Amino acid sequence: MITAMIPASFEPEHFLWAYADGIATITLNRPERKNPLTFESYAELRDTFRALVYQTDVKAVVVRGAGGNFCSGGDVHEIIGPLVEMQMTGLLAFTRMTGDLVKAMRGCPQPIISAVQGVCAGAGAIIAMASDIRLAAPEAKTAFLFNRVGLAGCDMGACAILPRIIGHGRAAELLFYGRSMSAEEGERWGFFNRIVPAEDLDNEAQAWAEKLAAGPAFANGMTKNQLNQEWSMSLDMALEAEAQAQAICMQTKDFERAYHAFLAKQQPIFEGD
Repeated sequence: MITAMIPASFEPEHFLWAYADGIATITLNRPERKNPLTFESYAELRDTFRALVYQTDVKAVVVRGAGGNFCSGGDVHEIIGPLVEMQMTGLLAFTRMTGDLVKAMRGCPQPIISAVQGVCAGAGAIIAMASDIRLAAPEAKTAFLFNRVGLAGCDMGACAILPRIIGHGRAAELLFYGRSMSAEEGERWGFFNRIVPAEDLDNEAQAWAEKLAAGPAFANGMTKNQLNQEWSMSLDMALEAEAQAQAICMQTKDFERAYHAFLAKQQPIFEGD
């Protein structure tokens, strides 16, 4: 029995949730502190992304921050302070839980767009990294700053995912030094897909999400799955996996709709089945 569906009346405690026309928008909403995360918000975000696996009406997800900043990472008082007092079992439970958020983001079939402005640091940088598409305002500052608080850069998958986005040397620089990456650097290095004026960022993120929501949702989910799975495959394995994935997509009604729309010289209307 599927029990993880998100109800229509979903009102999370630790962030804002909006849904319309196939697009879910998650807003980190502690603007007075630049939207830091707590133990509870980590867990609620993880559970939400995990539930999206079964939420077929959601075609795309936008993640944003309130008040001109994306996310300042773990709350110094509500997370960092308590961690200093924890024993190893508690610390490992926490680091595994934060990693589970990344697993849930990568595991949900919907493409995730992060709209980044202002501060995007620590776990906030990880959330942006774990998204599929990243848009940035010109003043966005992204920092994997774990080194600056005495921790390793290997946090929440950063050593696995970041080099695949921007290259090993650039990832090493950011993770060893913990310095901020400007929006311009991020776009040039391939971390950000586009820089958008701050006043247009939310509308642009919605526009990108609308294009995804209007596309073939099942096939988009297959693309995301293969982007994840093929990291550890040889070329021969990847070609076979893609052959099987594409054959599955060729059985969908969306594929048939696209064919008939082409014959009629019309734009296909995809329904995700």
